[in-house]
Amino acid sequence: MKVALLQLNYTVGDLSGNAECIRQAVEKVAAAGAELAVTSELALLGYPPRDLLLYPAFIRKAEQVLEQLAQQLADSIPVVVGSVLRNPTFAGRPLFNAAAWLEQGQVRHWFQKSLLPTYDVFDEDRYFEPGSQSQPIHYRGYRFGFTICEDVWNDRDFWQHRRYHRDPVEQMAQAGADLLMNLSASPFSLGKQRLRVEMLGSLARKHRLPILYVNQVGGNDDLIFDGASCALDSTGRVVAQAAAFQPDHLLLDLRELTSSQGSPPVASGSRWPTEPEAELYQALVLGTRDYVSKCGFREVLLGLSGGIDSAVTAVIATDALGPERVLGVLMPSPYSSAGSLEDAYQLAQNLGISTLKLPIQPVMESYHHLLAQPFAGLPADITEENLQSRIRGTTLMALSNKFKRLLLTTGNKSELAVGYCTIYGDMSGGLAVISDVPKTWVYRLARWINRQQQRIPPSTLSKPPSAELKPGQQDSDSLPPYDILDEILHKHIEQHQSGSELVAQGYDPETVQQVLRLVETAEFKRHQAAPGLRVTDRAFGTGWRMPIAKRSEGIC
Repeated sequence: MKVALLQLNYTVGDLSGNAECIRQAVEKVAAAGAELAVTSELALLGYPPRDLLLYPAFIRKAEQVLEQLAQQLADSIPVVVGSVLRNPTFAGRPLFNAAAWLEQGQVRHWFQKSLLPTYDVFDEDRYFEPGSQSQPIHYRGYRFGFTICEDVWNDRDFWQHRRYHRDPVEQMAQAGADLLMNLSASPFSLGKQRLRVEMLGSLARKHRLPILYVNQVGGNDDLIFDGASCALDSTGRVVAQAAAFQPDHLLLDLRELTSSQGSPPVASGSRWPTEPEAELYQALVLGTRDYVSKCGFREVLLGLSGGIDSAVTAVIATDALGPERVLGVLMPSPYSSAGSLEDAYQLAQNLGISTLKLPIQPVMESYHHLLAQPFAGLPADITEENLQSRIRGTTLMALSNKFKRLLLTTGNKSELAVGYCTIYGDMSGGLAVISDVPKTWVYRLARWINRQQQRIPPSTLSKPPSAELKPGQQDSDSLPPYDILDEILHKHIEQHQSGSELVAQGYDPETVQQVLRLVETAEFKRHQAAPGLRVTDRAFGTGWRMPIAKRSEGIC
Protein backbone atom coordinates (compact mmCIF):
# COMPACT_ATOMS: atom_id res chain seq x y z
CA MET A 1 0.00 0.00 0.00
CA LYS A 2 1.21 3.49 -0.85
CA VAL A 3 0.48 6.57 1.28
CA ALA A 4 1.12 10.16 0.19
CA LEU A 5 2.02 12.90 2.66
CA LEU A 6 0.86 16.24 1.23
CA GLN A 7 3.18 19.06 2.30
CA LEU A 8 1.39 22.15 0.99
CA ASN A 9 1.42 25.92 1.45
CA TYR A 10 -1.94 27.17 2.73
CA THR A 11 -3.30 30.68 3.18
CA VAL A 12 -5.13 31.26 6.45
CA GLY A 13 -8.85 31.67 5.89
CA ASP A 14 -8.75 30.85 2.16
CA LEU A 15 -11.06 27.87 2.49
CA SER A 16 -11.86 27.45 -1.20
CA GLY A 17 -8.27 28.06 -2.27
CA ASN A 18 -6.90 25.60 0.26
CA ALA A 19 -9.46 22.98 -0.75
CA GLU A 20 -8.50 23.36 -4.39
CA CYS A 21 -4.84 23.04 -3.47
CA ILE A 22 -5.63 19.78 -1.65
CA ARG A 23 -7.79 18.47 -4.49
CA GLN A 24 -5.08 19.02 -7.09
CA ALA A 25 -2.45 17.39 -4.88
CA VAL A 26 -4.66 14.35 -4.22
CA GLU A 27 -5.31 13.82 -7.91
CA LYS A 28 -1.59 14.10 -8.62
CA VAL A 29 -0.52 11.53 -6.04
CA ALA A 30 -3.43 9.22 -6.92
CA ALA A 31 -2.19 9.17 -10.50
CA ALA A 32 1.23 8.22 -9.14
CA GLY A 33 -0.20 5.21 -7.33
CA ALA A 34 -1.12 6.54 -3.88
CA GLU A 35 -3.97 4.73 -2.14
CA LEU A 36 -4.33 7.18 0.78
CA ALA A 37 -3.34 10.86 1.11
CA VAL A 38 -2.83 12.85 4.32
CA THR A 39 -2.62 16.63 4.78
CA SER A 40 -1.19 18.68 7.63
CA GLU A 41 -3.01 20.11 10.67
CA LEU A 42 -5.97 22.43 9.99
CA ALA A 43 -5.05 22.33 6.30
CA LEU A 44 -8.46 23.42 5.10
CA LEU A 45 -8.38 26.58 7.25
CA GLY A 46 -4.65 27.31 7.18
CA TYR A 47 -2.67 27.40 10.40
CA PRO A 48 -3.06 29.35 12.63
CA PRO A 49 -6.59 30.63 11.97
CA ARG A 50 -6.68 32.41 15.35
CA ASP A 51 -9.80 34.54 15.93
CA LEU A 52 -11.37 33.59 12.60
CA LEU A 53 -12.50 30.59 14.63
CA LEU A 54 -14.75 32.83 16.73
CA TYR A 55 -17.02 33.58 13.73
CA PRO A 56 -19.84 31.03 13.26
CA ALA A 57 -20.15 32.00 9.59
CA PHE A 58 -16.53 31.02 9.00
CA ILE A 59 -17.07 27.63 10.64
CA ARG A 60 -20.22 27.03 8.59
CA LYS A 61 -18.33 27.87 5.41
CA ALA A 62 -15.51 25.50 6.41
CA GLU A 63 -18.04 22.70 6.85
CA GLN A 64 -19.55 23.43 3.43
CA VAL A 65 -16.17 23.49 1.72
CA LEU A 66 -15.17 20.20 3.39
CA GLU A 67 -18.37 18.56 2.12
CA GLN A 68 -17.72 19.90 -1.37
CA LEU A 69 -14.15 18.61 -1.29
CA ALA A 70 -15.38 15.16 -0.27
CA GLN A 71 -17.80 15.13 -3.21
CA GLN A 72 -15.13 16.32 -5.64
CA LEU A 73 -12.87 13.46 -4.54
CA ALA A 74 -15.63 10.86 -4.43
CA ASP A 75 -14.06 8.85 -7.25
CA SER A 76 -10.52 9.30 -6.00
CA ILE A 77 -8.55 7.84 -3.10
CA PRO A 78 -9.36 8.50 0.58
CA VAL A 79 -7.77 11.65 2.02
CA VAL A 80 -7.36 12.75 5.63
CA VAL A 81 -7.84 16.54 5.85
CA GLY A 82 -7.02 18.76 8.82
CA SER A 83 -10.13 20.78 9.70
CA VAL A 84 -12.43 21.69 12.62
CA LEU A 85 -15.28 19.78 14.20
CA ARG A 86 -18.09 21.28 16.26
CA ASN A 87 -18.38 20.30 19.89
CA PRO A 88 -21.91 18.81 20.11
CA THR A 89 -22.22 19.47 23.86
CA PHE A 90 -22.88 22.71 25.69
CA ALA A 91 -19.81 22.31 27.87
CA GLY A 92 -16.32 23.47 26.98
CA ARG A 93 -15.03 25.29 23.94
CA PRO A 94 -17.21 25.10 20.82
CA LEU A 95 -14.73 23.36 18.49
CA PHE A 96 -12.29 20.48 18.19
CA ASN A 97 -9.04 20.72 16.28
CA ALA A 98 -9.63 17.67 14.14
CA ALA A 99 -9.02 15.74 10.94
CA ALA A 100 -11.62 14.24 8.63
CA TRP A 101 -11.22 10.98 6.68
CA LEU A 102 -12.91 11.61 3.31
CA GLU A 103 -13.89 8.57 1.27
CA GLN A 104 -16.48 7.98 -1.48
CA GLY A 105 -17.87 11.48 -1.16
CA GLN A 106 -18.43 11.41 2.60
CA VAL A 107 -16.69 12.02 5.91
CA ARG A 108 -16.12 8.47 7.18
CA HIS A 109 -14.15 9.21 10.36
CA TRP A 110 -13.08 12.11 12.57
CA PHE A 111 -9.90 12.32 14.66
CA GLN A 112 -9.61 14.89 17.43
CA LYS A 113 -6.50 16.59 18.78
CA SER A 114 -5.98 15.74 22.44
CA LEU A 115 -3.20 18.08 23.59
CA LEU A 116 -3.74 21.80 23.08
CA PRO A 117 -0.64 24.02 23.36
CA THR A 118 -1.01 27.34 25.16
CA TYR A 119 2.62 28.49 25.27
CA ASP A 120 4.77 30.76 23.10
CA VAL A 121 2.87 31.45 19.84
CA PHE A 122 0.18 28.87 20.57
CA ASP A 123 -3.20 29.65 22.12
CA GLU A 124 -5.34 26.69 21.12
CA ASP A 125 -7.14 26.39 24.44
CA ARG A 126 -8.76 29.72 23.54
CA TYR A 127 -10.70 28.02 20.76
CA PHE A 128 -10.64 24.24 21.09
CA GLU A 129 -11.86 21.57 23.47
CA PRO A 130 -9.38 18.74 24.14
CA GLY A 131 -10.34 15.79 22.01
CA SER A 132 -11.28 12.32 23.14
CA GLN A 133 -9.07 9.33 22.46
CA SER A 134 -9.44 8.11 18.88
CA GLN A 135 -9.17 4.45 17.93
CA PRO A 136 -6.93 3.16 15.16
CA ILE A 137 -8.56 2.99 11.73
CA HIS A 138 -8.41 -0.30 9.83
CA TYR A 139 -7.66 0.21 6.16
CA ARG A 140 -6.24 -2.28 3.68
CA GLY A 141 -4.57 -4.45 6.27
CA TYR A 142 -3.14 -1.63 8.40
CA ARG A 143 -4.27 -0.11 11.67
CA PHE A 144 -3.53 3.61 11.36
CA GLY A 145 -3.18 5.58 14.58
CA PHE A 146 -3.84 9.26 13.87
CA THR A 147 -2.52 12.08 16.08
CA ILE A 148 -2.35 15.84 15.52
CA CYS A 149 0.78 17.93 16.08
CA GLU A 150 1.18 18.51 19.85
CA ASP A 151 -0.07 14.98 20.56
CA VAL A 152 3.44 13.65 19.84
CA TRP A 153 5.27 16.24 21.97
CA ASN A 154 4.64 14.70 25.41
CA ASP A 155 6.63 11.50 25.76
CA ARG A 156 7.65 10.88 29.37
CA ASP A 157 10.93 9.25 28.33
CA PHE A 158 12.04 12.06 26.04
CA TRP A 159 11.09 15.20 27.96
CA GLN A 160 12.42 16.05 31.39
CA HIS A 161 9.27 18.09 32.05
CA ARG A 162 5.95 17.20 30.46
CA ARG A 163 3.21 19.79 29.95
CA TYR A 164 0.33 17.32 29.95
CA HIS A 165 -0.80 14.31 31.97
CA ARG A 166 -1.96 12.35 28.94
CA ASP A 167 0.13 10.69 26.23
CA PRO A 168 -2.00 10.15 23.10
CA VAL A 169 0.80 8.27 21.32
CA GLU A 170 1.11 5.77 24.15
CA GLN A 171 -2.67 5.34 24.21
CA MET A 172 -2.79 4.83 20.46
CA ALA A 173 -0.04 2.22 20.62
CA GLN A 174 -1.87 0.39 23.42
CA ALA A 175 -5.05 0.46 21.32
CA GLY A 176 -3.31 -1.66 18.69
CA ALA A 177 -2.04 0.78 16.08
CA ASP A 178 0.71 -0.67 13.92
CA LEU A 179 1.58 2.63 12.25
CA LEU A 180 1.41 6.18 13.65
CA MET A 181 0.38 9.21 11.57
CA ASN A 182 0.85 12.81 12.71
CA LEU A 183 -0.75 15.81 11.02
CA SER A 184 1.31 18.80 12.06
CA ALA A 185 1.71 22.55 11.72
CA SER A 186 5.02 22.97 13.50
CA PRO A 187 6.54 26.47 13.17
CA PHE A 188 10.19 26.87 12.31
CA SER A 189 12.89 28.03 14.69
CA LEU A 190 16.63 27.61 14.47
CA GLY A 191 17.63 24.11 15.53
CA LYS A 192 14.07 22.82 15.92
CA GLN A 193 14.20 20.37 13.02
CA ARG A 194 16.95 18.32 14.67
CA LEU A 195 14.98 18.21 17.92
CA ARG A 196 11.83 17.21 16.07
CA VAL A 197 13.50 14.29 14.33
CA GLU A 198 15.17 13.13 17.56
CA MET A 199 11.81 13.20 19.33
CA LEU A 200 10.00 11.30 16.58
CA GLY A 201 12.81 8.77 16.43
CA SER A 202 12.59 8.23 20.17
CA LEU A 203 8.84 7.60 19.89
CA ALA A 204 9.27 5.16 17.02
CA ARG A 205 11.89 3.15 18.92
CA LYS A 206 9.93 3.20 22.16
CA HIS A 207 6.71 1.88 20.64
CA ARG A 208 8.41 -0.08 17.84
CA LEU A 209 6.12 1.56 15.32
CA PRO A 210 6.81 3.46 12.09
CA ILE A 211 5.79 7.13 12.12
CA LEU A 212 4.57 9.21 9.18
CA TYR A 213 4.84 12.92 9.92
CA VAL A 214 3.36 15.56 7.58
CA ASN A 215 4.10 19.22 8.27
CA GLN A 216 2.73 22.43 6.79
CA VAL A 217 5.06 24.62 4.73
CA GLY A 218 5.01 28.37 4.07
CA GLY A 219 4.74 31.65 5.93
CA ASN A 220 1.62 32.87 7.74
CA ASP A 221 2.10 36.27 9.40
CA ASP A 222 5.05 35.99 11.79
CA LEU A 223 5.23 32.19 11.65
CA ILE A 224 7.27 30.22 9.13
CA PHE A 225 6.61 26.53 8.54
CA ASP A 226 9.54 24.58 7.19
CA GLY A 227 7.83 21.44 5.90
CA ALA A 228 10.48 18.68 5.96
CA SER A 229 7.75 16.04 6.35
CA CYS A 230 9.27 12.65 7.01
CA ALA A 231 8.83 8.93 7.53
CA LEU A 232 10.63 6.94 10.21
CA ASP A 233 10.80 3.17 10.53
CA SER A 234 10.30 1.32 13.81
CA THR A 235 14.00 1.73 14.68
CA GLY A 236 13.65 5.53 14.58
CA ARG A 237 15.58 5.87 11.33
CA VAL A 238 14.47 8.59 8.90
CA VAL A 239 13.90 6.72 5.66
CA ALA A 240 12.29 9.53 3.68
CA GLN A 241 12.10 13.30 3.99
CA ALA A 242 10.34 15.91 1.91
CA ALA A 243 11.93 19.14 0.80
CA ALA A 244 12.53 21.88 3.33
CA PHE A 245 10.91 25.30 2.86
CA GLN A 246 8.91 24.42 -0.24
CA PRO A 247 5.76 22.46 -1.15
CA ASP A 248 6.36 18.77 -1.75
CA HIS A 249 4.88 15.34 -1.17
CA LEU A 250 6.19 11.99 -0.04
CA LEU A 251 4.89 8.81 -1.66
CA LEU A 252 5.64 5.90 0.67
CA ASP A 253 5.26 2.17 0.20
CA LEU A 254 4.18 0.88 3.60
CA ARG A 255 5.40 -2.64 2.85
CA GLU A 256 8.95 -1.31 2.70
CA LEU A 257 8.46 0.99 5.67
CA THR A 258 7.09 -1.71 7.98
CA SER A 259 9.42 -4.47 6.83
CA SER A 260 13.07 -4.93 7.65
CA GLN A 261 13.56 -6.24 4.11
CA GLY A 262 13.92 -4.19 0.97
CA SER A 263 15.37 -0.78 0.29
CA PRO A 264 13.91 2.25 2.04
CA PRO A 265 11.85 4.84 0.18
CA VAL A 266 13.72 7.74 -1.36
CA ALA A 267 13.13 11.33 -0.28
CA SER A 268 11.55 13.32 -3.10
CA GLY A 269 13.13 16.62 -2.14
CA SER A 270 16.30 18.08 -0.75
CA ARG A 271 17.16 17.26 2.84
CA TRP A 272 17.61 19.76 5.63
CA PRO A 273 20.21 22.55 5.11
CA THR A 274 23.54 21.52 6.60
CA GLU A 275 24.51 25.01 7.82
CA PRO A 276 22.49 27.07 10.32
CA GLU A 277 23.01 30.18 8.18
CA ALA A 278 21.46 28.38 5.21
CA GLU A 279 18.56 27.28 7.39
CA LEU A 280 18.01 30.86 8.58
CA TYR A 281 18.32 32.33 5.10
CA GLN A 282 15.81 29.92 3.53
CA ALA A 283 13.32 30.57 6.33
CA LEU A 284 13.55 34.35 5.95
CA VAL A 285 13.23 34.19 2.16
CA LEU A 286 10.13 31.98 2.42
CA GLY A 287 8.60 34.09 5.18
CA THR A 288 9.14 37.33 3.24
CA ARG A 289 7.81 35.95 -0.04
CA ASP A 290 4.64 34.56 1.53
CA TYR A 291 3.93 37.57 3.73
CA VAL A 292 4.18 39.94 0.77
CA SER A 293 2.05 37.84 -1.57
CA LYS A 294 -0.56 36.71 0.98
CA CYS A 295 -1.07 40.33 2.07
CA GLY A 296 -1.84 41.26 -1.53
CA PHE A 297 1.35 43.11 -2.44
CA ARG A 298 3.61 42.55 -5.42
CA GLU A 299 6.44 45.00 -4.80
CA VAL A 300 8.41 46.22 -1.79
CA LEU A 301 10.71 49.07 -0.82
CA LEU A 302 13.20 49.63 1.96
CA GLY A 303 15.64 52.26 3.12
CA LEU A 304 19.25 51.59 2.08
CA SER A 305 21.67 53.14 4.56
CA GLY A 306 24.84 51.37 3.50
CA GLY A 307 24.76 49.41 6.76
CA ILE A 308 24.73 45.69 7.39
CA ASP A 309 21.05 45.39 8.41
CA SER A 310 19.59 47.03 5.31
CA ALA A 311 22.04 45.10 3.14
CA VAL A 312 20.96 41.70 4.47
CA THR A 313 17.29 42.70 4.29
CA ALA A 314 17.74 43.80 0.67
CA VAL A 315 19.35 40.48 -0.26
CA ILE A 316 16.51 38.51 1.34
CA ALA A 317 13.87 40.64 -0.38
CA THR A 318 15.60 40.32 -3.74
CA ASP A 319 15.90 36.55 -3.48
CA ALA A 320 12.31 36.23 -2.26
CA LEU A 321 10.67 38.41 -4.91
CA GLY A 322 13.15 39.12 -7.69
CA PRO A 323 15.19 42.32 -8.17
CA GLU A 324 12.58 43.96 -10.40
CA ARG A 325 10.15 44.07 -7.45
CA VAL A 326 12.49 45.70 -4.91
CA LEU A 327 13.20 49.43 -4.57
CA GLY A 328 16.03 50.75 -2.40
CA VAL A 329 15.63 54.31 -1.14
CA LEU A 330 18.71 56.34 -0.13
CA MET A 331 17.94 59.26 2.21
CA PRO A 332 21.28 60.86 3.16
CA SER A 333 21.56 63.54 5.82
CA PRO A 334 24.51 65.87 6.51
CA TYR A 335 25.85 63.14 8.81
CA SER A 336 25.76 60.35 6.22
CA SER A 337 29.25 59.36 5.17
CA ALA A 338 30.32 59.15 1.56
CA GLY A 339 31.31 55.55 2.20
CA SER A 340 27.80 54.63 3.27
CA LEU A 341 26.32 56.05 0.09
CA GLU A 342 28.90 54.21 -1.99
CA ASP A 343 28.12 50.96 -0.17
CA ALA A 344 24.38 51.41 -0.71
CA TYR A 345 24.81 52.04 -4.44
CA GLN A 346 27.23 49.13 -4.79
CA LEU A 347 24.81 46.81 -3.02
CA ALA A 348 21.96 47.87 -5.31
CA GLN A 349 24.14 47.33 -8.35
CA ASN A 350 25.22 43.90 -7.14
CA LEU A 351 21.59 42.88 -6.55
CA GLY A 352 20.18 44.52 -9.65
CA ILE A 353 17.55 46.50 -7.75
CA SER A 354 16.45 50.03 -8.61
CA THR A 355 17.24 52.98 -6.31
CA LEU A 356 15.86 56.38 -5.46
CA LYS A 357 17.90 59.10 -3.72
CA LEU A 358 16.02 61.64 -1.58
CA PRO A 359 18.33 63.84 0.59
CA ILE A 360 16.56 64.85 3.80
CA GLN A 361 18.54 67.99 4.74
CA PRO A 362 15.86 70.41 3.43
CA VAL A 363 13.20 68.68 5.52
CA MET A 364 15.49 68.69 8.57
CA GLU A 365 15.91 72.45 8.22
CA SER A 366 12.15 72.92 7.96
CA TYR A 367 11.65 70.98 11.18
CA HIS A 368 14.35 72.95 12.96
CA HIS A 369 12.66 76.18 11.88
CA LEU A 370 9.24 74.87 12.98
CA LEU A 371 10.52 73.86 16.40
CA ALA A 372 12.91 76.76 16.96
CA GLN A 373 10.58 78.64 19.30
CA PRO A 374 9.46 75.76 21.60
CA PHE A 375 13.05 74.40 21.67
CA ALA A 376 14.66 77.82 22.29
CA GLY A 377 17.43 77.68 24.91
CA LEU A 378 17.50 73.89 24.99
CA PRO A 379 20.55 71.93 23.81
CA ALA A 380 20.31 69.56 20.88
CA ASP A 381 19.94 65.94 22.01
CA ILE A 382 18.41 62.66 20.91
CA THR A 383 15.25 64.54 19.88
CA GLU A 384 16.98 66.00 16.84
CA GLU A 385 18.56 62.63 16.03
CA ASN A 386 15.16 60.92 16.11
CA LEU A 387 13.71 63.60 13.84
CA GLN A 388 16.01 62.40 11.08
CA SER A 389 14.75 58.84 11.47
CA ARG A 390 11.13 60.01 11.52
CA ILE A 391 11.63 62.08 8.38
CA ARG A 392 12.93 58.96 6.68
CA GLY A 393 10.08 56.86 8.03
CA THR A 394 7.46 59.34 6.79
CA THR A 395 9.13 59.53 3.40
CA LEU A 396 9.20 55.77 3.01
CA MET A 397 5.57 55.45 4.05
CA ALA A 398 4.58 58.12 1.50
CA LEU A 399 6.33 56.13 -1.22
CA SER A 400 4.67 52.96 0.05
CA ASN A 401 1.21 54.56 -0.14
CA LYS A 402 1.73 56.12 -3.54
CA PHE A 403 3.25 53.11 -5.29
CA LYS A 404 1.45 50.34 -3.36
CA ARG A 405 4.75 48.84 -2.27
CA LEU A 406 5.03 47.11 1.11
CA LEU A 407 7.64 48.82 3.29
CA LEU A 408 10.18 46.46 4.84
CA THR A 409 11.84 47.58 8.06
CA THR A 410 15.47 46.64 8.56
CA GLY A 411 16.00 46.60 12.35
CA ASN A 412 17.50 43.52 14.02
CA LYS A 413 16.54 41.75 17.25
CA SER A 414 19.35 43.27 19.34
CA GLU A 415 18.17 46.78 18.53
CA LEU A 416 14.51 45.98 19.06
CA ALA A 417 15.30 44.33 22.40
CA VAL A 418 17.00 47.40 23.88
CA GLY A 419 14.99 50.05 22.05
CA TYR A 420 17.90 51.21 19.87
CA CYS A 421 15.38 52.19 17.22
CA THR A 422 13.01 55.08 16.61
CA ILE A 423 9.28 54.60 16.94
CA TYR A 424 7.49 56.18 13.94
CA GLY A 425 10.92 56.34 12.31
CA ASP A 426 13.00 53.36 11.28
CA MET A 427 10.37 51.11 12.93
CA SER A 428 7.74 52.23 10.39
CA GLY A 429 6.68 49.59 7.91
CA GLY A 430 4.62 46.50 7.17
CA LEU A 431 7.11 43.68 7.79
CA ALA A 432 10.22 43.53 9.97
CA VAL A 433 12.23 40.95 8.07
CA ILE A 434 15.18 40.46 10.47
CA SER A 435 13.60 41.62 13.72
CA ASP A 436 14.21 38.18 15.28
CA VAL A 437 17.81 37.96 14.06
CA PRO A 438 20.42 39.12 16.62
CA LYS A 439 23.10 41.51 15.36
CA THR A 440 25.86 38.90 15.60
CA TRP A 441 23.74 36.56 13.47
CA VAL A 442 23.17 39.35 10.93
CA TYR A 443 26.93 39.41 10.40
CA ARG A 444 27.06 35.62 10.21
CA LEU A 445 24.29 35.65 7.63
CA ALA A 446 26.00 38.39 5.60
CA ARG A 447 29.28 36.45 5.48
CA TRP A 448 27.37 33.32 4.44
CA ILE A 449 25.60 35.27 1.68
CA ASN A 450 29.00 36.38 0.37
CA ARG A 451 30.52 32.89 0.54
CA GLN A 452 30.42 32.30 -3.23
CA GLN A 453 29.67 35.73 -4.66
CA GLN A 454 30.39 39.15 -3.17
CA ARG A 455 26.87 40.59 -3.04
CA ILE A 456 27.29 42.70 0.08
CA PRO A 457 30.19 45.20 -0.17
CA PRO A 458 33.13 44.15 2.06
CA SER A 459 33.28 47.61 3.65
CA THR A 460 29.69 47.14 4.89
CA LEU A 461 30.92 44.13 6.84
CA SER A 462 34.11 45.72 8.15
CA LYS A 463 33.07 49.21 9.25
CA PRO A 464 31.78 49.85 12.80
CA PRO A 465 27.98 49.89 12.90
CA SER A 466 26.48 53.36 13.19
CA ALA A 467 23.10 55.06 12.91
CA GLU A 468 24.90 58.15 11.48
CA LEU A 469 22.56 60.60 13.20
CA LYS A 470 25.37 62.80 14.50
CA PRO A 471 29.08 63.26 13.71
CA GLY A 472 31.26 60.26 14.52
CA GLN A 473 28.42 58.26 16.02
CA GLN A 474 28.87 54.51 16.60
CA ASP A 475 26.54 51.94 18.14
CA SER A 476 29.21 51.19 20.76
CA ASP A 477 28.71 54.71 22.16
CA SER A 478 25.31 53.62 23.50
CA LEU A 479 25.48 49.83 23.74
CA PRO A 480 27.84 47.12 24.97
CA PRO A 481 29.75 45.23 22.25
CA TYR A 482 27.25 43.20 20.27
CA ASP A 483 28.81 39.85 21.12
CA ILE A 484 28.32 40.57 24.84
CA LEU A 485 24.93 42.20 24.31
CA ASP A 486 23.59 39.26 22.32
CA GLU A 487 24.76 36.74 24.92
CA ILE A 488 22.94 38.63 27.67
CA LEU A 489 19.82 39.08 25.55
CA HIS A 490 19.72 35.39 24.59
CA LYS A 491 19.97 34.24 28.18
CA HIS A 492 17.46 36.81 29.44
CA ILE A 493 14.87 36.61 26.65
CA GLU A 494 15.04 33.01 25.47
CA GLN A 495 16.31 31.28 28.62
CA HIS A 496 14.43 33.57 31.07
CA GLN A 497 17.48 34.27 33.23
CA SER A 498 17.33 37.15 35.71
CA GLY A 499 19.90 39.86 36.31
CA SER A 500 21.28 38.16 39.41
CA GLU A 501 21.68 34.89 37.53
CA LEU A 502 23.58 36.65 34.75
CA VAL A 503 25.90 38.42 37.17
CA ALA A 504 26.57 35.09 38.89
CA GLN A 505 27.85 33.80 35.53
CA GLY A 506 30.48 36.54 35.40
CA TYR A 507 28.83 39.29 33.36
CA ASP A 508 29.61 42.84 34.45
CA PRO A 509 26.87 43.98 36.87
CA GLU A 510 26.60 47.48 35.37
CA THR A 511 26.33 46.08 31.87
CA VAL A 512 23.65 43.60 32.93
CA GLN A 513 21.68 46.31 34.71
CA GLN A 514 21.92 48.61 31.68
CA VAL A 515 20.79 45.96 29.20
CA LEU A 516 17.88 44.65 31.28
CA ARG A 517 16.70 48.18 32.03
CA LEU A 518 16.72 48.99 28.31
CA VAL A 519 14.76 45.81 27.54
CA GLU A 520 12.15 46.76 30.10
CA THR A 521 11.72 50.39 29.06
CA ALA A 522 11.49 49.57 25.34
CA GLU A 523 8.37 47.45 25.77
CA PHE A 524 6.03 50.17 24.51
CA LYS A 525 8.00 50.36 21.27
CA ARG A 526 7.77 46.64 20.62
CA HIS A 527 4.00 46.70 21.06
CA GLN A 528 3.84 49.12 18.12
CA ALA A 529 6.44 47.45 15.91
CA ALA A 530 5.75 45.94 12.50
CA PRO A 531 5.13 42.18 12.45
CA GLY A 532 8.42 40.30 12.32
CA LEU A 533 9.39 36.86 11.08
CA ARG A 534 9.94 34.42 13.94
CA VAL A 535 13.13 32.37 13.63
CA THR A 536 14.15 31.80 17.28
CA ASP A 537 12.44 30.09 20.20
CA ARG A 538 11.42 33.45 21.70
CA ALA A 539 10.53 36.27 19.34
CA PHE A 540 9.00 39.69 19.93
CA GLY A 541 5.66 38.82 18.36
CA THR A 542 2.56 36.79 19.11
CA GLY A 543 4.47 34.69 21.64
CA TRP A 544 5.80 37.70 23.63
CA ARG A 545 3.20 38.85 26.16
CA MET A 546 4.98 41.21 28.50
CA PRO A 547 2.99 44.00 30.14
CA ILE A 548 4.05 47.57 29.35
CA ALA A 549 3.22 49.31 32.63
CA LYS A 550 5.01 47.12 35.18
CA ARG A 551 7.75 46.67 37.75
CA SER A 552 9.97 43.67 37.09
CA GLU A 553 10.95 42.76 40.63
CA GLY A 554 13.36 39.87 40.83
CA ILE A 555 13.96 39.86 37.06
CA CYS A 556 16.11 42.90 36.44
